[in-house]
Amino acid sequence: MHSASLLLWICAGVIIVGAIVSAQRDELQSVAERSGFAETSRYADVRTFIEALAKRTTSVHLDTFGTSEEGRALPLLVLGAPPPTADQTRLPVVLVMANIHAGEVEGKEALLHLARRLTIGDLRSLLNAAVWLFAPIYNADGNEKISVQNRTEQYGPINGVGTRENAKGLDLNRDFMKIESAEARALVGLLTRWDPDIVVDLHTTNGSYHGYHLTYAPTVNPNADARMIEFAHHKLLPAVRDAMAARHRFRVFDYGNFAHVDSLEEELEGFAADDTRQQAWRTFDERPRFGNNYIGLRNRIAILSEAYSYLDFQRRVNVTEAFVEEIMRFVAANANEIRALTRRVDAEWSRTAATTDAGIAFKLRPQPQPVDVLVGSVGSMMNPLSGKPMRTMTEVAVPTRMVVYDGFEATAKRRVPREYIVHSTSAGLVESVAHTLRLHGLRVETTTARTRRTVDQFVIDTVTHTERLFQGHHETSVTGRFERRDVDIAAGSLVVRTDQPLGRLAFYLLEPESNDSLATWNGLDADLAPGKVHPVLKVP
Repeated sequence: MHSASLLLWICAGVIIVGAIVSAQRDELQSVAERSGFAETSRYADVRTFIEALAKRTTSVHLDTFGTSEEGRALPLLVLGAPPPTADQTRLPVVLVMANIHAGEVEGKEALLHLARRLTIGDLRSLLNAAVWLFAPIYNADGNEKISVQNRTEQYGPINGVGTRENAKGLDLNRDFMKIESAEARALVGLLTRWDPDIVVDLHTTNGSYHGYHLTYAPTVNPNADARMIEFAHHKLLPAVRDAMAARHRFRVFDYGNFAHVDSLEEELEGFAADDTRQQAWRTFDERPRFGNNYIGLRNRIAILSEAYSYLDFQRRVNVTEAFVEEIMRFVAANANEIRALTRRVDAEWSRTAATTDAGIAFKLRPQPQPVDVLVGSVGSMMNPLSGKPMRTMTEVAVPTRMVVYDGFEATAKRRVPREYIVHSTSAGLVESVAHTLRLHGLRVETTTARTRRTVDQFVIDTVTHTERLFQGHHETSVTGRFERRDVDIAAGSLVVRTDQPLGRLAFYLLEPESNDSLATWNGLDADLAPGKVHPVLKVP
């Protein structure tokens, strides 16, 4: 072979090899990275990325945990070397989920980047510190409805994002109790199967013009175990906050919005210069229809992450990625304590459930003293594709002393019974309740013979349905009184014991006066009327 020909052959080989390497590199770049953060990944892009990563390393096991309303398989990455199984008992299990609202897309991109870093990149030292479960595209159907007209005030990506709702028009972060969507039923099944010690839910916030790159919240419902709330709020999250400042130069704080102390329900974007009313920063909602509160009622640690909507898209991805990274580092350093805590809470609840009082109504609880909260401002930039202005975070971050409401306290409580009994003459009601409780992972039994039991029965005085339709429901509440009676329990009635690890969840779903129960979502309407006995009885 002539030397010139040899040189051409070598050059051609180098070009071919280079093209192959480049193609591999591109497959392991997210759409956000490849587009200079002008675009976000579609469902097929996510599948292409995770499948390419699985070909590169045996530390990625690709699974699915269910199917969306439109028939898309919901991908789950199980990360470890070798990949663990659901009966893993030695290490803490951490589930990180993204895209529950498909207009809030930075978590989806951040999880792809973290999966790459954890298995073939700079975070490999953390790979076997826990069982890592990544669900990057939970609202897969909403993600495919990308439009530049969705969330137009958000600062990018300029090529558009998906919708908040799923294909049925449901907000999946309001569906944790009624679990009407295919996606929610799939996710709750995943929680039951893997029983993660920590669940991290990645979102994007908007609203008040604060000075933080990301805000966060643990479980804020006080019916969750106090030790779990204390551990997350006063140990885990402060450690992550400090690391975010020191290692990444990001400002993070407890999730909230501005308000006035005398009108906490009125959310404000900011405060007028001449405003003399007492200022407040308040968290959102205690009800377990929200994922971070639902996880707490399952005796597990929940962390809500909210990147700031008016921060540019690239930095929202970066801050979300850094936030999860620091949680992972904390888990690696505190694995034994985390695992011991969740197991201890399960065991102690099972022993003491029937001596516990739990809340049915709540109010916001302030910190003992006012603290400094960073008040920011926003600018404006035109999105050339939507033709609408995007709000942009400025460098303003003014420490302002105000009252911080970062949790709730119960204003009314009821004793947790030893058992709940659900009996009804309405066709299908008991079967429907049993089906929903089993989907949640609760153990239920059915009576096989007629028995006579001493119970506390709730006699209904009023039944109220909200006028406003929410998630397809006119939410229901009742008032009344408990009376202790000896009653006949028909064969086929449902018995739910509270001395099981999910007993807190059973209380919230079945307690007659609960503010987010099966009755709230019209599941018991056929048996609710003034003067009637509520179909859920309590065995003292």
